Amino acid sequence: MSSEPIGDTSTERLVDAMRQIRDRCVWTQGIDHDMLVPYLIEESYELVEAVEAGTRDELVEELGDVLWQVVFHAEIASRDADAPFDFDDVAEAVTRKMVHRHPHVFGDEAAPTPEDVVRVWNAAKAEEKAKRSSALEGIPQGMPSLALADKVLGRAVPLGVGPTVDAEVLDDEDALGEQLLAVVAAARANGLDAERALRDAVRRLSARVQDAERPMASPTDG
Repeated sequence: MSSEPIGDTSTERLVDAMRQIRDRCVWTQGIDHDMLVPYLIEESYELVEAVEAGTRDELVEELGDVLWQVVFHAEIASRDADAPFDFDDVAEAVTRKMVHRHPHVFGDEAAPTPEDVVRVWNAAKAEEKAKRSSALEGIPQGMPSLALADKVLGRAVPLGVGPTVDAEVLDDEDALGEQLLAVVAAARANGLDAERALRDAVRRLSARVQDAERPMASPTDG
Protein backbone atom coordinates (compact mmCIF):
# COMPACT_ATOMS: atom_id res chain seq x y z
CA MET A 1 0.00 0.00 0.00
CA SER A 2 1.36 3.40 -0.92
CA SER A 3 2.25 5.74 1.93
CA GLU A 4 1.87 8.84 -0.24
CA PRO A 5 -0.80 11.23 1.03
CA ILE A 6 -3.87 11.39 -1.17
CA GLY A 7 -6.50 14.06 -1.70
CA ASP A 8 -7.26 16.86 -4.09
CA THR A 9 -6.61 19.90 -1.89
CA SER A 10 -3.77 20.97 0.35
CA THR A 11 -6.02 20.55 3.37
CA GLU A 12 -6.98 17.03 2.36
CA ARG A 13 -3.35 16.11 1.78
CA LEU A 14 -2.39 17.56 5.15
CA VAL A 15 -5.09 15.69 7.05
CA ASP A 16 -4.36 12.47 5.20
CA ALA A 17 -0.63 12.77 5.90
CA MET A 18 -1.38 13.15 9.60
CA ARG A 19 -3.69 10.14 9.51
CA GLN A 20 -1.06 7.95 7.89
CA ILE A 21 1.63 9.13 10.30
CA ARG A 22 -0.65 8.34 13.24
CA ASP A 23 -1.24 4.88 11.77
CA ARG A 24 2.37 4.04 11.00
CA CYS A 25 4.71 6.06 13.22
CA VAL A 26 5.20 4.39 16.61
CA TRP A 27 6.31 7.65 18.29
CA THR A 28 3.24 9.49 17.02
CA GLN A 29 0.96 6.68 18.15
CA GLY A 30 2.08 7.19 21.74
CA ILE A 31 1.28 10.91 21.85
CA ASP A 32 -1.86 12.29 23.51
CA HIS A 33 -3.28 15.80 23.90
CA ASP A 34 -1.40 16.53 27.12
CA MET A 35 1.94 15.41 25.69
CA LEU A 36 1.48 17.77 22.72
CA VAL A 37 1.06 20.90 24.86
CA PRO A 38 4.80 21.75 25.17
CA TYR A 39 5.19 21.45 21.40
CA LEU A 40 2.21 23.74 20.80
CA ILE A 41 3.63 26.35 23.17
CA GLU A 42 7.07 26.17 21.54
CA GLU A 43 5.67 26.39 18.02
CA SER A 44 3.47 29.33 19.03
CA TYR A 45 6.46 31.28 20.33
CA GLU A 46 8.40 30.47 17.16
CA LEU A 47 5.49 31.81 15.12
CA VAL A 48 5.46 35.03 17.15
CA GLU A 49 9.17 35.43 16.49
CA ALA A 50 8.63 34.90 12.77
CA VAL A 51 5.85 37.51 12.74
CA GLU A 52 7.99 40.05 14.55
CA ALA A 53 11.36 39.47 12.94
CA GLY A 54 11.23 36.67 10.40
CA THR A 55 11.26 36.39 6.65
CA ARG A 56 8.37 35.46 4.43
CA ASP A 57 9.58 31.85 4.22
CA GLU A 58 10.04 31.64 7.99
CA LEU A 59 6.49 32.89 8.52
CA VAL A 60 5.11 30.29 6.10
CA GLU A 61 7.06 27.56 7.89
CA GLU A 62 6.01 28.57 11.39
CA LEU A 63 2.37 28.99 10.42
CA GLY A 64 2.55 25.48 9.02
CA ASP A 65 4.05 24.13 12.23
CA VAL A 66 1.22 25.62 14.30
CA LEU A 67 -1.33 24.27 11.82
CA TRP A 68 0.28 20.84 12.15
CA GLN A 69 -0.34 20.99 15.90
CA VAL A 70 -4.03 21.68 15.25
CA VAL A 71 -4.26 18.79 12.79
CA PHE A 72 -2.39 16.54 15.24
CA HIS A 73 -4.84 17.29 18.07
CA ALA A 74 -7.79 16.77 15.73
CA GLU A 75 -6.44 13.40 14.58
CA ILE A 76 -5.99 12.26 18.17
CA ALA A 77 -9.53 13.39 18.95
CA SER A 78 -10.96 11.62 15.90
CA ARG A 79 -10.03 8.29 17.49
CA ASP A 80 -11.56 9.02 20.88
CA ALA A 81 -14.00 6.28 21.80
CA ASP A 82 -16.38 8.47 23.78
CA ALA A 83 -16.57 11.90 22.11
CA PRO A 84 -14.68 11.94 18.81
CA PHE A 85 -14.28 14.98 16.58
CA ASP A 86 -12.04 15.67 13.60
CA PHE A 87 -10.42 18.53 11.71
CA ASP A 88 -13.65 19.25 9.81
CA ASP A 89 -15.49 19.67 13.12
CA VAL A 90 -12.83 22.11 14.33
CA ALA A 91 -12.99 24.10 11.10
CA GLU A 92 -16.80 24.16 11.12
CA ALA A 93 -16.94 25.31 14.76
CA VAL A 94 -14.56 28.21 14.27
CA THR A 95 -16.29 29.22 11.03
CA ARG A 96 -19.66 29.36 12.79
CA LYS A 97 -18.15 31.41 15.60
CA MET A 98 -16.44 33.91 13.29
CA VAL A 99 -19.56 34.35 11.13
CA HIS A 100 -21.60 35.02 14.27
CA ARG A 101 -19.07 37.55 15.54
CA HIS A 102 -19.03 39.44 12.23
CA PRO A 103 -22.70 40.36 11.67
CA HIS A 104 -21.45 43.51 9.95
CA VAL A 105 -19.95 41.23 7.28
CA PHE A 106 -22.44 38.36 7.11
CA GLY A 107 -25.56 40.11 8.40
CA ASP A 108 -27.30 43.47 8.54
CA GLU A 109 -25.32 45.04 11.39
CA ALA A 110 -23.51 48.28 10.55
CA ALA A 111 -19.96 48.80 11.78
CA PRO A 112 -18.31 51.59 9.78
CA THR A 113 -15.48 52.24 12.25
CA PRO A 114 -13.00 49.99 14.09
CA GLU A 115 -14.68 51.03 17.36
CA ASP A 116 -18.02 49.84 15.99
CA VAL A 117 -16.45 46.52 15.02
CA VAL A 118 -15.16 46.04 18.58
CA ARG A 119 -18.63 46.85 19.94
CA VAL A 120 -20.31 44.36 17.60
CA TRP A 121 -17.69 41.69 18.33
CA ASN A 122 -18.04 42.10 22.10
CA ALA A 123 -21.84 41.99 21.89
CA ALA A 124 -21.74 38.76 19.89
CA LYS A 125 -19.18 37.26 22.24
CA ALA A 126 -21.23 38.24 25.29
CA GLU A 127 -24.23 36.52 23.75
CA GLU A 128 -22.21 33.33 23.27
CA LYS A 129 -20.84 33.46 26.80
CA ALA A 130 -24.11 34.43 28.50
CA LYS A 131 -23.97 31.38 30.77
CA ARG A 132 -20.62 32.35 32.27
CA SER A 133 -20.75 32.93 36.01
CA SER A 134 -17.77 35.33 36.02
CA ALA A 135 -16.21 37.85 33.67
CA LEU A 136 -12.92 36.04 34.22
CA GLU A 137 -14.20 32.72 32.96
CA GLY A 138 -12.35 31.44 29.91
CA ILE A 139 -9.04 33.21 30.64
CA PRO A 140 -6.24 30.61 30.48
CA GLN A 141 -4.34 30.83 33.76
CA GLY A 142 -1.23 29.34 32.14
CA MET A 143 -0.61 32.46 30.06
CA PRO A 144 2.62 34.38 30.73
CA SER A 145 1.95 36.82 33.55
CA LEU A 146 2.15 39.99 31.42
CA ALA A 147 -0.35 38.66 28.88
CA LEU A 148 -2.50 37.34 31.72
CA ALA A 149 -2.46 40.75 33.42
CA ASP A 150 -3.57 42.46 30.20
CA LYS A 151 -6.40 39.95 29.74
CA VAL A 152 -7.65 40.16 33.32
CA LEU A 153 -7.49 43.97 33.32
CA GLY A 154 -9.58 43.96 30.15
CA ARG A 155 -12.32 42.16 32.06
CA ALA A 156 -11.79 43.96 35.39
CA VAL A 157 -11.81 47.61 34.30
CA PRO A 158 -15.43 47.57 32.97
CA LEU A 159 -16.45 46.34 36.43
CA GLY A 160 -14.70 49.28 38.07
CA VAL A 161 -11.95 47.07 39.49
CA GLY A 162 -8.26 47.60 38.89
CA PRO A 163 -5.25 49.69 39.79
CA THR A 164 -5.23 53.46 39.56
CA VAL A 165 -3.65 54.50 36.27
CA ASP A 166 -1.10 57.32 36.27
CA ALA A 167 -2.35 60.39 34.43
CA GLU A 168 0.69 60.25 32.16
CA VAL A 169 -0.28 58.53 28.95
CA LEU A 170 2.12 55.92 27.62
CA ASP A 171 1.83 55.94 23.87
CA ASP A 172 5.38 54.91 22.94
CA GLU A 173 6.03 51.17 23.03
CA ASP A 174 9.79 51.65 22.94
CA ALA A 175 9.66 53.77 26.09
CA LEU A 176 7.21 51.36 27.68
CA GLY A 177 9.50 48.45 26.92
CA GLU A 178 12.41 50.25 28.55
CA GLN A 179 10.30 50.94 31.64
CA LEU A 180 9.26 47.31 31.90
CA LEU A 181 12.85 46.22 31.44
CA ALA A 182 13.94 48.61 34.20
CA VAL A 183 11.33 47.14 36.55
CA VAL A 184 12.58 43.61 35.83
CA ALA A 185 16.17 44.77 36.36
CA ALA A 186 15.26 46.33 39.72
CA ALA A 187 13.43 43.17 40.75
CA ARG A 188 16.43 41.07 39.79
CA ALA A 189 18.81 43.35 41.71
CA ASN A 190 16.69 42.90 44.82
CA GLY A 191 16.33 39.14 44.45
CA LEU A 192 12.69 39.32 43.46
CA ASP A 193 10.89 37.23 40.83
CA ALA A 194 9.08 39.68 38.54
CA GLU A 195 7.10 36.95 36.80
CA ARG A 196 5.81 35.51 40.06
CA ALA A 197 5.16 38.93 41.55
CA LEU A 198 2.98 39.99 38.62
CA ARG A 199 1.15 36.66 38.61
CA ASP A 200 0.42 37.07 42.33
CA ALA A 201 -0.82 40.63 41.71
CA VAL A 202 -3.12 39.35 38.95
CA ARG A 203 -4.41 36.68 41.33
CA ARG A 204 -5.27 39.37 43.88
CA LEU A 205 -6.96 41.45 41.17
CA SER A 206 -8.97 38.41 40.12
CA ALA A 207 -10.14 37.94 43.69
CA ARG A 208 -11.32 41.57 43.75
CA VAL A 209 -13.23 41.01 40.51
CA GLN A 210 -14.93 37.96 42.00
CA ASP A 211 -15.80 39.96 45.12
CA ALA A 212 -17.33 42.68 42.94
CA GLU A 213 -19.40 40.10 41.08
CA ARG A 214 -20.96 38.65 44.24
CA PRO A 215 -24.48 39.89 44.94
CA MET A 216 -24.64 42.45 47.73
CA ALA A 217 -26.13 40.98 50.88
CA SER A 218 -29.59 42.22 51.73
CA PRO A 219 -30.14 43.80 55.19
CA THR A 220 -32.67 41.03 55.82
CA ASP A 221 -30.26 38.23 54.89
CA GLY A 222 -29.14 35.89 57.62
